[in-house]
Amino acid sequence: MTIKTKLTGGALAAVVLLGLSACASMSERERNTAIGAGVGGVAGSVLTGGSTTGTIGGAVVGGVIGNQIETKDKK
Repeated sequence: MTIKTKLTGGALAAVVLLGLSACASMSERERNTAIGAGVGGVAGSVLTGGSTTGTIGGAVVGGVIGNQIETKDKK
């Protein structure tokens, strides 16, 4: 694993963590979309060996999946 790949993974993880801390005022659907995009981006990066295209593709797919997840209303 090269230094560039390690730095990219670390930076991506930091961005995801900072992004998730801003979820307090988001709706549940927006929060699911953000989480899906973060997880998808990390998964895409891991599966493609740090490829930019794989990371972006994973984030897009994860965001779409997160957006489409329906949760039950809390009563």
